[in-house]
Order: sequence, then structure tokens, then C-alpha cells
Amino acid sequence: MGQTLEGVKVLELGSLIAGPFAGRLMADFGADVIKIEPPEKGDPLRDWRHIYEGTSLWWRLQSRNKKSITVDLKSEEGQDIVKSLVEECDIVIENFKPGTLEKWNLGYDQLSAINPGLIMVRVSGYGQTGPYRDKPGFGSIGESMGGLRHVTGNPELPPTRVGVSLGDSLAAMYSVIGAMMAIYHRDVNGTGKGQVIDVALYEAVFSLMEGSLPEFDKLGAVRERTGSSLPGIAPSNTYQCKDGKYIVIGGNGDAIFKRLMNSIQQPELAEDERFQSNSGRAAQADYLDEVIENWTKTVDLENALETLDEARVPAGPIYSIEDIVNDPHYLSREMVQNFKMNEEESLKIPGVVPKMSETPGETKWLGPELGQHTDEIMKSLLTFDDEKIQELKDKGVI
Repeated sequence: MGQTLEGVKVLELGSLIAGPFAGRLMADFGADVIKIEPPEKGDPLRDWRHIYEGTSLWWRLQSRNKKSITVDLKSEEGQDIVKSLVEECDIVIENFKPGTLEKWNLGYDQLSAINPGLIMVRVSGYGQTGPYRDKPGFGSIGESMGGLRHVTGNPELPPTRVGVSLGDSLAAMYSVIGAMMAIYHRDVNGTGKGQVIDVALYEAVFSLMEGSLPEFDKLGAVRERTGSSLPGIAPSNTYQCKDGKYIVIGGNGDAIFKRLMNSIQQPELAEDERFQSNSGRAAQADYLDEVIENWTKTVDLENALETLDEARVPAGPIYSIEDIVNDPHYLSREMVQNFKMNEEESLKIPGVVPKMSETPGETKWLGPELGQHTDEIMKSLLTFDDEKIQELKDKGVI
């Protein structure tokens, strides 16, 4: 069975998170992703977070299914290699500071002249235009300026972060969406033309801020930090159980609210006229949260989940990675997979999302060693011979 992106060739020039995560998502579904790294140390992600046998475990996941080659993009010969590869590629992904590729003679104008059908995904902090384009930007700054961190955390404490690189991941997903739409426009609509996909980290975050902008425009309303509650939608919160564990309950649908109240022995509240619609419940959110937690504190988490599942009320525990690894639902859907690293050991990795019935994604290999595929790519795509390859290695170009 083939894969959705089989035959699509991608050249990945970026490093760390946003650009490479986009490359990983494409590689998961069969795209041939060639990752270019600096010859000496490679992508800095190789040395981030927890290291196992000399290499970041995050790297092994982030770069699965990719081929690593080393090229000095600052050298003229290295730039020539990229231009030659571009002739064979559909998509280029880059997340350098705007203007960097142009400085290296690798901007879209230069590359599209070689391959008019080329699609270039450009991920940056603030986008390729505007007064902030030259400022350095990380995902953390995108989360801050995109509005997310202003509404994250408890109101009496400073704004906090989500525990993962959410801004980078969102930008990566928009990068893939944009690239797929551009391929459709080029190939299915039959234009034959490529284009630039300009993804700014702060915009990727801002796009998820729900009704914040029109609410401010018409009502002057500014969303603030509200901890674990969901402002204006009730009841929906995190509640402590008898055993000290926490449960998240979403009882904010009209029919669901009635089932929730009946399941926690509050039938009078289920029928109370004040709580028949969300607006009435939202006006009494604190009271309803107190009623619910008075019940959760009388039962252990497991019993609370059993009761609410039986009543068909959305509820769930707050999982750590240890909980995830042992959860039967995760395992049944192959979201925790054991991938063979070598003859002696395997590595647990996340399954591929989304699940496609006819052309599913898969992990074929883990993140490669630095330059592992340099010779292979130089010979197969560029038809360099051994002598030419050794000459470029001697010069430090690859």
C-alpha cells in the first residue's frame, strides 16, 4: 500500500523545531525529505533535552523518516548543491531569519527560476514582511505576542507557558497545510506554478484565539487568565478527587449538564430553570464548580470516572507520560509504538497522526546520524562520483 505523499520530494533547510516538525509530518506520510545540516555539528536539536548514547532522543523522533546530508550553505559550492537539488524537489522548508537565504543566493526568486513549480515554506517569528520581520523570534515569543500566554495560568500569578513548544508546532502544522494547498493548486488545478508559504509563529498562535478579537472590538472585552476554568462556558473545570488526583469534567452541554447533576445526586439542579442554558450556568459558574467538587472530593478518581462514564458525561484524568504509556486506549490505537533501534533494543515513539484508512503514515527509520545519507544523495540525485564527493569533503563543503 502506498502513502499519500509518496513521490513528493522535500528539501529541509531549517533547524530546531518549527521547520523540521513540518518536515517530519510530511515524512510520516511518505514524502522523501532530505534534511540539510551544517557539516560540523548539524542541527542543534541533536544536543537538546535528554541525550541517549550521544544523541538527543527528541532528535530521533523529530527527524524520523528523513535523510541527513551535510552541506555548508555559506559556501558557493554548497549553494550550487542546493540549487541542483532544487531541480528535483517539490517543496523547500526553511526557518532562518528573513533575508538569510537571499544573502546566500538561495532566495525564492533564485530557486524558482531553476524550478518554477517549487513551493517554498518559510517559517519565521514575524513573517517575511512588516516592521518586525528582522527581529529574532522563537516559539515562546510567538505564544506571547500571539495572545496565548496572556490567557494561560492562574489570575493571581504571572502568565505561564504550556509545557511543550506549542507555537512552533502550530506553525509547522500551518506550514504543512499551506504546502498541501499549494501542491493542489499547482498539480490538480494544473497551474504548474509554485509559490511561497509565509508562516509567522505569532500568527499561527493568534489564529487560535477564538472570538477574542471581535469580543474586544464590539464589547471591549479582554480575555484574562482564569486557571483551569473555561470563561463563559459552564460547568467546565478541573476538580480534585478524594485520593488527591484531579479530574477534568466538561458538563457544559444542556443535556449533559442534566446528566451530570443527576449522576452526582443533584436532581433539583438538573431541573432548575436558571441552569437550562449556558448563559444561566455561566452566571453561576463558581457555585456549580463548588457543587461538583463537593462531590468529587467524596470519591476516588477511578470511581468518579466510572460514574461519569456511565452517565455519558465527558470526563478524563490528567495524564503524565507514564500514564499514557500504560493506557489501553493509547495502545489499542498504536499511539505508543516500540521501534527497533538495533538488534538489542527498541525505543518507544508516538504513532502517526492522523490515521488514514487507505494511505496510512508510518515510521520507517529513526532520526539519522549526521550526514548519514550524504554520499547516497550526492550519487543518486546529483550523479556525483566518488572523486567529486571526496573533493567536496576535503574542502569542508559537505
